[in-house]
Amino acid sequence: MPDLPTPQDATEAALFSECWDAVLSYADLCTAGSTAAGQLAAEAFSTGIREAREAEAGTLRSAGRRPARLPRIPLLLTAVRTTAAAWEETGQGHKLDPDLRLWLNSDKAARYTGPPLQRPLALRGLRDMQEPDAALLWLTEVEALPPAVVARRLGLDPDTVSEELAQVRGLFRDRCQRNHLDTPMDAQCRSYARLLDAVTRSTAADTPEDLSRHLATCVECAEAAACLRLHGGGLPGALAGGVIGWGGLAYLERRRRATEVRLGAGRPDRPEADAGPPNPGAHKARVVRSGLLVAAVLVSLLALAVSMMPGGSTGDGTVAGGDASDRQPVSGPDFSAPVTGATRSASGASASHSPRPSATNTRRDSPAPKKPDPEPQGTQSSTAGGDEPDPSASEPATCSVQYDLVNEWPDGFQATVTVTTERALDDWRVAWSFRDGQQVGQMWDASFAQNGSRVTAAAADYNRTVAENGTLSFGFIASWEGENSPAYDFALNGHDCA
Repeated sequence: MPDLPTPQDATEAALFSECWDAVLSYADLCTAGSTAAGQLAAEAFSTGIREAREAEAGTLRSAGRRPARLPRIPLLLTAVRTTAAAWEETGQGHKLDPDLRLWLNSDKAARYTGPPLQRPLALRGLRDMQEPDAALLWLTEVEALPPAVVARRLGLDPDTVSEELAQVRGLFRDRCQRNHLDTPMDAQCRSYARLLDAVTRSTAADTPEDLSRHLATCVECAEAAACLRLHGGGLPGALAGGVIGWGGLAYLERRRRATEVRLGAGRPDRPEADAGPPNPGAHKARVVRSGLLVAAVLVSLLALAVSMMPGGSTGDGTVAGGDASDRQPVSGPDFSAPVTGATRSASGASASHSPRPSATNTRRDSPAPKKPDPEPQGTQSSTAGGDEPDPSASEPATCSVQYDLVNEWPDGFQATVTVTTERALDDWRVAWSFRDGQQVGQMWDASFAQNGSRVTAAAADYNRTVAENGTLSFGFIASWEGENSPAYDFALNGHDCA
């Protein structure tokens, strides 16, 4: 007679259903190809679940209460990062994104494993909350799930979940304020602590000039400002950057798009395996890989199932096939990643949005265009070409562009570009110029090359084709100094966008 499934088996199966997509999404950012992404996700998932189970059992025996720990998804994302660090230490670093490897060997990564009082404020604040409250905050702010879906997952009343979320945001702020005051800081930071608390509490208070200058140069106080300011839309970035670390903002953008695709296809919370035919408008924005990644996921599922059996393996299953080109291209930044408070609301643009009538910018009016710099000064990507017309591509497209400034901090910003084309495309390249010397450091849903002030984004393997009157969209993170004027002079496949 076969063994009946235990309650623990059912719980872990539910965990897998809810969390695997998020874990694989972050693992894909961290690795150099789809095969490595599946391996890293499976190993991290198995390790994270095992460690959580052991910690809970040990704490229950010793104190008779639940342990304080991160909610499920951020706990597993942390396991992805620590598993990647273990790969780097054991000679498997060639499977990781090169910029993640640099980060893992930097002082920024050391903050996550160093003295507790010096770890990122968002991480400490979230860990100090009750797990159900922290889960409500994370699922809403970072995973971008609708309130009804969050209520169903957490067993809450849909009619009161918005009120509970407001209370939880306040609890998170209080924990972060307390942790900020407990952080070892110099006399100048200490002198600004109370003022920072007062300024971030009010939606109408202006930031004094001296405090603004201080936040532009102090990473720790800028992190505190982002966590304490609950208005302005900066909380998701503060949570993702502070808890996940490397690639936090890119992960945040991916999760928002994944939610938009699910909702656009009429599947607000159904696993991909049980989904019906895709919505044609949402299909263009879906993170789709070749059959190699599908095979990697299936083998990873098997490895994970074996690892959860008594006496099973540790979950480091081997997956065949795949190469570095079969992934979302994300080149890591060479400037500090942000979690500060100077933010703007996200555009929410995705490939399933309706065509827009004209090109727009979400920032201030632009000055007269500067000419592109004559000398190459930016980083180059080997996969993105120039912006001159390509005879092998489809006919020149009439297009419009929307450039959205999603987030901004003292030395960098995040933006999204959405292009609407009136004609079908077999391939695409979008080029534009910057006025103020901005340098792109990280891009998703496209590869990029930068030559002076001119940037060219090229399609990824999975989003090359665009239907007639369809849209294409990608995001990036870049650095800036002095001024951060909107991008201008957009062209699609070498032809100006009207």
